Amino acid sequence: MRTIRTVCVYCASSSRVAPVYFEAARTLGRLLAERNIRCVYGAGGTGLMGALADAVLQGGGEITGIIPQFMYAHGWCHPGLKEVEVTTDIHSRKQRMATLSDGVIALPGGCGTLEELLEIITWKQLGLYLHPIVLLNINGYYDPLLQMLHRASEEHFMRPEHQTMWSVSYTPQEAVELLYSAPEWDENQYKLAVI
Repeated sequence: MRTIRTVCVYCASSSRVAPVYFEAARTLGRLLAERNIRCVYGAGGTGLMGALADAVLQGGGEITGIIPQFMYAHGWCHPGLKEVEVTTDIHSRKQRMATLSDGVIALPGGCGTLEELLEIITWKQLGLYLHPIVLLNINGYYDPLLQMLHRASEEHFMRPEHQTMWSVSYTPQEAVELLYSAPEWDENQYKLAVI
């Protein structure tokens, strides 16, 4: 079984999303704390980001927030975080989050979350990130994206093997379990990137 010490979680900062998404974020945070898995996330204090962080902290878990300087200057950082890294820009923030992690879980989110998710999938395709990537598909949120990725394979923009780069879960519990059971990805798989 692979070792998972730190998980990067991508999620939304919006406070207007449905309660089912907040509940998933809180449950995930609680599970990470219970399993002594450190959480690395974007350091936000609102929306699913805030709910996730609050649950990790309330459960006595470890959490590290990574935030770009301009966001920190706007006061977007969660005030309860004990461990915060401020980066020069958003690109170095994403790199740092990936570097620290043994896996990724993507809760539902908007453009920022989708961009982070697709970038880490691209890095995996190129052999730059070899760890598990799990989509937490609460309320079928990621169904359209999964359909698009399937179509990309069908139309030969990606190979069928690329469909194993990510796993799909429907509960926070399943998301955590998939970190351990997701297929291995070899750095030599980058050779598949060219169709």
